[in-house]
Amino acid sequence: MCKPKRWRWAVIVGSFFILSSLGTAQGKDPVPPKKTSDLLKKGKKIFEQTCAPCHGSKGDGKGPAGAVLKPPPTDFTLPLKDWPYTKGNLQKIFEVITKGIPNSSMVPWTQYSEQERWALTYITMEFATRPGKK
Repeated sequence: MCKPKRWRWAVIVGSFFILSSLGTAQGKDPVPPKKTSDLLKKGKKIFEQTCAPCHGSKGDGKGPAGAVLKPPPTDFTLPLKDWPYTKGNLQKIFEVITKGIPNSSMVPWTQYSEQERWALTYITMEFATRPGKK
């Protein structure tokens, strides 16, 4: 009966740890949860409390605080492709909510969980004008 050498086991175990960590490197985009009605409800509630003072309850950038902000808040009722900073890209919207926008009044919203920030991402996209929608 042949006993495997210790170094072979070290290589096998080491390879396992290296391969299992490949998908967890920092800098990888977070995976968005599935958009559900519950997630949208959660996003709407947070938006009304946190975002509407600047972005307006209709998401048009005309909230009471938004009138004095430079640069002005994003108008989420524009077509997604016309949104500054993100051009409607799901990951970029999430990143702006998470990290804020330097030299603007858009602050990071890291006090919210990742799921709550995804809820905000999805609800802001709901305001956007879509082709054929007036």
